[in-house]
Amino acid sequence: MQATTAGTYTFNLTLGSGARELLKWIALLTMTGDHVAKVVYGGYLPVISELGRIAFPLFALVMACNLAQPGADLRKSIRRLAVWGVVAQPLHALAFGPWLPLNILLTFALAAVAVHALASNRPLLLLLAAGMAPMLVDYQWAGVGFVLLGWLAFRHGAWWLLLIGLAAVCWANHNGWALLAVPVLLLAARVPWQLPRWRWAFYGYYVGHLAVLALIARLLA
Repeated sequence: MQATTAGTYTFNLTLGSGARELLKWIALLTMTGDHVAKVVYGGYLPVISELGRIAFPLFALVMACNLAQPGADLRKSIRRLAVWGVVAQPLHALAFGPWLPLNILLTFALAAVAVHALASNRPLLLLLAAGMAPMLVDYQWAGVGFVLLGWLAFRHGAWWLLLIGLAAVCWANHNGWALLAVPVLLLAARVPWQLPRWRWAFYGYYVGHLAVLALIARLLA
């Protein structure tokens, strides 16, 4: 929150590098718990499954913030997410069963394409990335749309767009547990966290944990 000269307050959400790193670790842990519940416990584990609903919005907000940074290389982000997503997809299918929807890294790759299309004024590419292709990926239109709205929010300070994005994610989940991401986000934004960046560790962990889950699913079968 920031005070104005008139004595009123305006909302300003600032996520430093340490805050973004903290949010990624929280998202990683809650995602892992949710995935273990799906593979080992038949899809649901009390508390763990509910907490798992905050993983996507936290990851998405961190990504939106990163893409909104001055000088962000959107093409590089697209390539990196696409490559890791393709590598992860066979393991994702082995762990969870069907090949569709495609894994969350490919959702984020598609969202980055949508951001790139909007930033470069390419309406046909935007129609493909945000209008047609989301049917193939996890969280579908809600997922791609949330990242896109988050990018607009961080670029232009239109924070109300985050509420629309969160509502879409809750609709996709058929519950409101994703709203728990809001207090986590606000806490991360208020404290000057000093955490080092582990850029490649998250991609490696995602693929590695899917490999372990795929093996467990095979053994349980």
